[in-house]
Amino acid sequence: MLNLNTKLKELDEQGKKIRAGIVGAGQMGRGMVSQMFCMKGILPAIISDIDIERAKNAYLLAGISSDDIAVANKAVEAETAIQKGKYVITEDFNVITSTLPIDVVLDLTGVPDVGARIAFDSIYNGKNIVMLNVETDVTVGPLLKKMADSAGVVYTVSAGDEPGAVKELYDFADAMGFKILVAGKGKNNPLDIEANPDTVREKAQASNMNPKMLASFVDGTKTMVEMTCVSNATGFVPTKRGMIGPESTVKELPKLLSLKEQGGILDRYQVVEFVKGIAPGVFVIITTDLPAVKEEMAYLSMGEGPNYILYRPYHLTSIETPLSAARACIYHEPTIVPKGAPVSETVAVAKKDLKAGEYLDSIGGYTVYGVIDTFENAKKDNALPIGLVSPKVKVKTDIKKGETLTYDAVELDENSFILQLRKLQDMTF
Repeated sequence: MLNLNTKLKELDEQGKKIRAGIVGAGQMGRGMVSQMFCMKGILPAIISDIDIERAKNAYLLAGISSDDIAVANKAVEAETAIQKGKYVITEDFNVITSTLPIDVVLDLTGVPDVGARIAFDSIYNGKNIVMLNVETDVTVGPLLKKMADSAGVVYTVSAGDEPGAVKELYDFADAMGFKILVAGKGKNNPLDIEANPDTVREKAQASNMNPKMLASFVDGTKTMVEMTCVSNATGFVPTKRGMIGPESTVKELPKLLSLKEQGGILDRYQVVEFVKGIAPGVFVIITTDLPAVKEEMAYLSMGEGPNYILYRPYHLTSIETPLSAARACIYHEPTIVPKGAPVSETVAVAKKDLKAGEYLDSIGGYTVYGVIDTFENAKKDNALPIGLVSPKVKVKTDIKKGETLTYDAVELDENSFILQLRKLQDMTF
């Protein structure tokens, strides 16, 4: 992100702005819109939400007068309003993806199928796309990245979200020539794979959160999805199916996340992992073979080695997301994207006994949770990706609690857009 502030300031001084379109005006969207108004060289030109009052409220909370807010149901209406200096709200995200003055689209929905459509339409219309929707990325990100490259636009997952924060540390260490051994994150909540919207509702309401979102954090799905994203971007694999999830302090991590023969818990390096007790931070474990560098690391209070930790004790989620939008538009660079073919998969596991004829729900719901595994293992097991789960997916055979769902065990929603992209991705890679 070096010099991005200078580039944004230069745009501002030239009277230019990166025009962003935001899809989703929930908690994350509201914070991001307000933060964007603090920045130079970029503005949230359009906000879309299925509840248009939430979209309007996002502008009002940022200090925009209601007289300066216009409703648009079509792209041409949005374009006219923008030309008049108005801020646009709409119920239809297609207005954003097809409005000519919009340079970059930001998806904050968290819904895999919706995110797939937003990304596809943005790319088709020649717009950069930033995904604060990792669930879509781990399902069809490799295909969307390939499409964006062909279209000459940037597809990227967001800065601020943990995968983006991990990748920034990874790139920092890689650029200096360190050997990177482990990439990971802390987990905020105690792991409870049985968590559902009812069990977390009280805590969610106290934090002004959607109970389904909090349930996806507590049951581990979000962590699994995030580390799948990191795996696909770095080529690192999970330590094991579901990862280990040890408890540790930051100081203890370099020793703990070393090989078993070095006194640690790992069977191999170049892995992703999550750790309890260091949230909300992210980290990479690095090493070097050179005595002079080891001497310098000791002098810099980085520990005795041979392994060292680079730790960032925060990630600002949607507050940082506009930086990815700016980076995409100014430098034509992503923050974090799949390297190519998938390396890992987050597969769906039954949260309870499921009966034939029953319908699934969605991430953070009552029926399934996600577990990371290598893509190779998932393919061998014919395991169902968590991003293909929806309330329109029907269970064909009884599935025991704790069993991995397979493609054969369910009747998928053939009208699902993300399913069609996934089929194309499976043929491509």
